[in-house]
Amino acid sequence: MFPSHLLPGRALWLALLLAGPVMAAAPAALQPDAQVDGLLAEAAVALRHDANQTRRLAEQALARLATTPDVDQEFRARLLLCEYHAERDLAALDQQVRVMQTLQSRVQRQGLRAGLLTCRGEGSEMRGENAEALALYDQAVSTATSTQDDEMLAGALFARGFIHSLQGSYAQALADLRQAQGLYEKIGFSLHALNALNGIATTYNRMGDNTQAYEIYSRALEKQRAADLQRDSAVTEHNMGRVSERMGNWRDAEQSFESSYRTSRQIDYLRGQAYALRGLAAVALARGDAHAALDQLRRASALRQEAIDHRLGALMSLTEAMAQRVLGNLTLARQLLSSSLDIFRNSGARLEMVAAYEQLALVDSELGDWRRAFQWQDAAKQTSEQLLRNQIDQHFAALKVEFDTATREKEYGALLRESLANQQLLQQTRRAHNLQYIVSGLIVLLALLLATLALHHNRNSRRLRRLALTDELTGVPNRRSVLSMLPVALQARDQAVGVALLDIDHFKRINDGFGHAAGDRVLKLVAERLTSMLQPPEFLGRIGGEEFLVVIPSTDLRLAAARAETLRAHIGATDIAAILPELGSVTVSIGVAISRPGDSVSSILQRADSALYRAKASGRNRVFAEQPPHPRLQEVF
Repeated sequence: MFPSHLLPGRALWLALLLAGPVMAAAPAALQPDAQVDGLLAEAAVALRHDANQTRRLAEQALARLATTPDVDQEFRARLLLCEYHAERDLAALDQQVRVMQTLQSRVQRQGLRAGLLTCRGEGSEMRGENAEALALYDQAVSTATSTQDDEMLAGALFARGFIHSLQGSYAQALADLRQAQGLYEKIGFSLHALNALNGIATTYNRMGDNTQAYEIYSRALEKQRAADLQRDSAVTEHNMGRVSERMGNWRDAEQSFESSYRTSRQIDYLRGQAYALRGLAAVALARGDAHAALDQLRRASALRQEAIDHRLGALMSLTEAMAQRVLGNLTLARQLLSSSLDIFRNSGARLEMVAAYEQLALVDSELGDWRRAFQWQDAAKQTSEQLLRNQIDQHFAALKVEFDTATREKEYGALLRESLANQQLLQQTRRAHNLQYIVSGLIVLLALLLATLALHHNRNSRRLRRLALTDELTGVPNRRSVLSMLPVALQARDQAVGVALLDIDHFKRINDGFGHAAGDRVLKLVAERLTSMLQPPEFLGRIGGEEFLVVIPSTDLRLAAARAETLRAHIGATDIAAILPELGSVTVSIGVAISRPGDSVSSILQRADSALYRAKASGRNRVFAEQPPHPRLQEVF
């Protein structure tokens, strides 16, 4: 994903300033210079396609203000320059901050002070000082809230939401980004709201919900292209490429990165080009062409020299290290990995930390340092477990926030409707005592209407809940549904619970060889077979991609493994010639785990995932159970 300071929504909050300060009318002699306002408006628009033009126009505005001073206009011009220098020259950004700090006591629009805090936070973020950036964004949110400046508040929430997302506080990130989206919609900035929606998509992707993230990006990209928002489109195309990269869909990733590169090059967006080239290097490396990957990274490095971005540099170093390891340059690969790991640690980017740990383990094992290789692999495992636990915990926290918000809105709506009805009734009573029978009839009719509306609302709520808990493609319960039922099953006393994590073998080959439509049909067929084999109280759900989870209550490890073997054999015996004549059959690998005292959702799923990994590593189309306390009890089919 693009880091938060690169997403266009972060730049667009500056354009909100052009609506003009919210204040009482000033005396005629102090009215803002209309020509300066025009220059600032044009400069803000240029952020979308020509940042150098933004700088020129902002400097022209400052030159004019030297003869006709206006503190608020000068402040707005320097905020635009702050955004420009954030990607290029942090010393110049600091200079703008110092000037604005001398001006802030004289601004009439007090909410502009929140813009200064957001600018300072952006500078800290660019330096990789995310803790300091988060503190500044907190102050910006507080300042914008106290001054009742919705425009500045939306920008500060947007910036803070991305830091929370990067650091794994997904529930808080979603709360900030959704509030920012609502504020943008409230003040009529629909395109800014669209960029907040992109931030939500990025958060979902970091939570492991790749499918939902990709769908949101696709909808956003369509609207951005329709509005000819080229920079926004370039960022969204890159983010779609990153989703495909993490899912291993290299063909889709390549198309997205190439499109992002072309768009960025058309508007001379250097950072966008660098990010896209890093993505293309990852694609080349996945296809085994390390030399091509290094060539793309050299091109990206030349562009990055003109754009400050520590996280981009770390991603490039990680990709280059992987290429150098393939080419046998192990010492250089280790140096690159160490430098990138420091940046990932400082920014709290756990997903990238796992990748760096795994590569260091491979490099040290090839160098013969087995002890250190084991330490790196252990660090990768622990960080991966922390990431998985955090993703699951944050999923539940986000669901709780959504539920609490919806409940408050429903209660508020009910109270408002009741209050309005009471007011109307009181007014009618005061005006027409002689029409009591008519009023009574109206009350009865109103009660019937409210009852009808309540019934209709309940039906819609049940229907929407079913839709929210069902996988749209296969019709089985989705990840949210099955992970909400599993904790209940784990709480059953004196009864162990088995989980079987299924993965369709070589599903990527099916998608790449026969197309995503064929892959979708295979997913539906496997879901149908699993559903037909369920024996209550068993239940299943689609976890994501080609993975399904079957929960087997009241069992033990041996019986759960035997049950999983039955499922595997049933699916393997299915003739899919009608769907894919060239393939003939489809197989699955299954990892099985049994609950233990004190188990959480994340811990039992982690053991099942480890068993699944061993099943796939042993040739696929087989069942592996978790390592039991006594090794003689392990079952492998």
